[in-house]
Amino acid sequence: MRLWSLLSFGMASTVYVWHRAPFIRLLIPLIAGILLQWHIQFPFTALLAAFFICLPGILLYSFFALGEKYRLAFVNGVITNLVLILLGAILVWLNDSRHVSDWLGHRYKPGCYIIATLQEPPVEKKNTYKALAQVDAICKNDLCEKASGKIILYLKKNTANNQLAYGSKIIFRQKVQAIKNSGNPGSFDYQRYCLFQGITHQVYLSVADFTLLPRRDVKTLNHFLFSSREWVLNILQKFISEQKERGLAEALLIGYKDDLDKNLIQSYSNTGVVHVIAISGLHLGLIYWLLLMLTKPLKKYKRLVWLRLTLIISSLWLFSLLAGGQPSVLRSAVMFTCLAFGETIARKTSVYNSLALSAFVLLCINPYWLWDVGFQLSYAAVLSIIVFFRPIYGWLYFPNKGIDFFWKLTAVTIAAQLFTLPISIYHFHQLPTLFLLTNIVAVPLSSIILMGEIALCILSFAEPLAYVLGHCLQWLIRAMNNYIERLDLVSFSVWKGLSITTIQTFLLLVMTAGLCFWFLEKKKLLVWISLASMVVFLGIRSASFIRSYSQKKLIVYNVPRHLAVDVIAANSYHFIGDQDLLYDEFLRNFHLQPARIQLRIQPVQQRLCDIKDFDLGTKHISIIDATSHFLPQQSKQTIDVLILSKNPKLFIPVMLKSFFIKQVIIDASVPAWKTQLWKRDCDSLPIPCYDVSQKGAYVMNL
Repeated sequence: MRLWSLLSFGMASTVYVWHRAPFIRLLIPLIAGILLQWHIQFPFTALLAAFFICLPGILLYSFFALGEKYRLAFVNGVITNLVLILLGAILVWLNDSRHVSDWLGHRYKPGCYIIATLQEPPVEKKNTYKALAQVDAICKNDLCEKASGKIILYLKKNTANNQLAYGSKIIFRQKVQAIKNSGNPGSFDYQRYCLFQGITHQVYLSVADFTLLPRRDVKTLNHFLFSSREWVLNILQKFISEQKERGLAEALLIGYKDDLDKNLIQSYSNTGVVHVIAISGLHLGLIYWLLLMLTKPLKKYKRLVWLRLTLIISSLWLFSLLAGGQPSVLRSAVMFTCLAFGETIARKTSVYNSLALSAFVLLCINPYWLWDVGFQLSYAAVLSIIVFFRPIYGWLYFPNKGIDFFWKLTAVTIAAQLFTLPISIYHFHQLPTLFLLTNIVAVPLSSIILMGEIALCILSFAEPLAYVLGHCLQWLIRAMNNYIERLDLVSFSVWKGLSITTIQTFLLLVMTAGLCFWFLEKKKLLVWISLASMVVFLGIRSASFIRSYSQKKLIVYNVPRHLAVDVIAANSYHFIGDQDLLYDEFLRNFHLQPARIQLRIQPVQQRLCDIKDFDLGTKHISIIDATSHFLPQQSKQTIDVLILSKNPKLFIPVMLKSFFIKQVIIDASVPAWKTQLWKRDCDSLPIPCYDVSQKGAYVMNL
């Protein structure tokens, strides 16, 4: 089978891999340049000048005699690496939308009109429609000037929104806001995530806030892709009746996740098979294998060989674009394109080189994909499988083909985990313990379902047959979901609350690679490298645990419309806040849990602490979230930190007749108009005032 031969290919000695995969040597300095530019931010003129100074050195080297080339090989290598580092840095600068002269952030001022074009059909959310839009122009005083930048539109639900579609142009005056992070410790960097996609602002619009312009701006390719996705969704909605199963079918075939059940996603994540839902190399590998089978008759005729290649490559890329063009899919598309091309010209390509080439191409297209979780996990999984599948598969031999097939699946699953586990723990803070049991069922079953969905789209015109096939697919998806959800109920199915830093992740990867390669090649140096990485990892981790036992903190979280405070002593905390945050798993996991995992803290009790006036070390803390009356006192009590929440009727000047207030914290549940009122009072008194909704979570260390 083609896929298994692909997995086993490339298991040569590491000595030869470096020479057989020259793109690895090009990829490393490119990545170094991308990282350097993001963290240091060199001026563009300096980067460009250095690039054009070094580039002639490489060109000049090609004209030297053979002896001179040999003597200056080291110098040429240094210059080549420097050029690639500079190329990576330049790509980062060019892909940063903030560096464009007509960027929205440079030209927009409150009160201006904005003309924008929808880049996708609006997607229905719980309370709004959401759409990505491209800014075309900014208008003021009847004068319009060209502008650029992407913004997220949140449109209030209304029947008028049905008129909006891909390519619709609207004009509005509502104030746009820069996308900001919540500022909660350990939270997801949403601002950076959006920036890497060129999105920097957002706006909420009611139906009265915008005007739909008569002209539409539709690009043929995008219109075809959106229409195709809509056609596929309509087929799945027609022939798969159950919403839960249909949501997974949509995600599995074209990566459409808006209809996915949140609890189901969590179950797939906890059991280590969330990759089944995400369109990845597994899906494209199946498509590639299917295309090879379907076009095999063309291989017999030399005149049709290039037609076969064109059909395979165009089908691969069409599916990749249809699935949303995610980095993991594009990576696979580039790699399978190289494999298909190599097979056509009768040359066996190095999988390592194809993998490095695909990464190089993708990072040249968008260097910010380097930070994409799917990109990282995809490459880690494929590299891990290529290197370790064959040795692991060789541990056991089964003459029975059925048992041997399942052992291959197990070997692939084990191999894939070796490099992906450290990255997965870093991003998701958990370790699925039953991944072998889930993958051995989910991977082949999801492959069958994917093939069945493709057949359903092809046979959709024959409705009686399509209904039967749709019912079968629904039953298979339900069976897979039930299996995953039952395993998720096992108490030890997932090890949660794991926290490692970037350095610790790197050390784990080095340790894993060292041990595995030592097992393969028996080189003592690899053992010492692995042990050294383990010692440093344990040292850093031990230091973090020691720090957690001596910590004492107060955290006022930035949770919109909610009071959320953690009072931390050593590795435990008391939670003071709204009852919703105890029972709403999404709110808790998104806003509060990252900080608790990072700080390694556990609750003292699984309920709310109703004490709102207490001492923390030498500091006196007071929380006011309801209207209270204070009588003037001759002997005033000192409040070191006053936390104001909700919408109480309270006047800070009146409170000063009863208390000495050293610091005021206004949390994210306070209405904006009252926040401004209290901030003005604090400025005039003066009392330091911290606005959580604007500055992020307030953290006080003692």
